[in-house]
Amino acid sequence: MQRLLVRLLLVTLTAAPVLASAETTLKVGDQQLQTRGVLEASGQLKDLPYKIEWFNFPAAQPLGEALNAGAIDVGGLGDAPLIFAYAAGAKVRAVAATRSQPVDLAIIVPANSPIKTAADLKGKRIATTRGSIGHYLAIATLERANLKLTDVSLRFMQPADAKAALATGNVDAWSTWDPYVALAEQRDHDRSIANGIGLSSGLSFEAATDDSIKAKHAEIADFLKRVAVAQRWALSHPDEVAAIQSRVTGLPPDVLKIVYQRAQIHPVAIDDNLIAEQQKTADLYHRVDVIKTRLDIAPSFDRQFPLAAP
Repeated sequence: MQRLLVRLLLVTLTAAPVLASAETTLKVGDQQLQTRGVLEASGQLKDLPYKIEWFNFPAAQPLGEALNAGAIDVGGLGDAPLIFAYAAGAKVRAVAATRSQPVDLAIIVPANSPIKTAADLKGKRIATTRGSIGHYLAIATLERANLKLTDVSLRFMQPADAKAALATGNVDAWSTWDPYVALAEQRDHDRSIANGIGLSSGLSFEAATDDSIKAKHAEIADFLKRVAVAQRWALSHPDEVAAIQSRVTGLPPDVLKIVYQRAQIHPVAIDDNLIAEQQKTADLYHRVDVIKTRLDIAPSFDRQFPLAAP
């Protein structure tokens, strides 16, 4: 908890309110400023009837911790991190969903690595972030290759540490997601030996705390509609999104353009089929004993926020 508070303090010092004159403040968790970037690029941060205070995180796991602690109201995270947060007893609900092409989720190795396929991972050290979609990909990839978790050594660390560990040879592979995958491929010439196609649902969510849903219902509803509009706009404006995102994050615009073009992120409705997909992801974690008790994940969804009209 102390480390979480330190992280929150650091991001709070750099967080900028969008509209200082508004009375209500919506505390929004973001990863690599992706949500903020697409909102700014699409013009959806104009004329807000409330303030937004942004909290930026390197991965979903600390963002989930912040939600669990009530330090933020709403935040974006993938399907697997939402399950981990729910399994940990977090009083949060998925209030909006998106789907992407899971090629943006990959296990990467250095260009000169002898590892060519998932089967070659046996006996190897794989870096990933605990509870992340990268963690899920590692488990699902091993299972499809008829390997057990005991056949590899999973090394849990945050993305910056994983990147350094891969570069120095302290791990053999890194299971991660964009923009880290695109950056590694384009700048470090790392290779992808497996991705999420056929393994990952490609689902991600905006999740909100139970308390925030009650206290800031109107603000959350408005925010979700703006995000959905921005995501649809971004599908046909990858250059503009990449340029804005680059100014906000410092990441190269060509890398960010690849991220948006191949992900094809778009909003989808929370329905029975989507919840069934999420249940399959939770069941995989239980099957390999990462989550000790089987979860019924249906209560982790809140359908009272309708999908914004196209």
